[in-house]
Amino acid sequence: MDVMERNLHYFIDKHNDIYEAYENYGNMLHEKGGPLNEKTRWLIKVAISACCQYQYALRTHIKKAVRAGCTREEIEHAILLVAPSGGFPKMMEATLILRDEMGDK
Repeated sequence: MDVMERNLHYFIDKHNDIYEAYENYGNMLHEKGGPLNEKTRWLIKVAISACCQYQYALRTHIKKAVRAGCTREEIEHAILLVAPSGGFPKMMEATLILRDEMGDK
């Protein structure tokens, strides 16, 4: 278990009601917030977490995008789209994380 997982478990243990409310809110937005399909929603979340440089969220969103059926190429395209608006360095850092998550050497 990494440091973020331990921190999440700590938060859930100490503030379970807040965590459950937050999770319910996020799930409702994700599943019932509009017409976007699941793959598209996860690709958007990949791009947002990449642009904001949320490393742990990006790793989680990449894994969930793969589980939703996104290909590596689709995920990489979402990350590449970060460069024009978010900046080339953010896109490059996210690409490094994608490569790590995909087991690249």
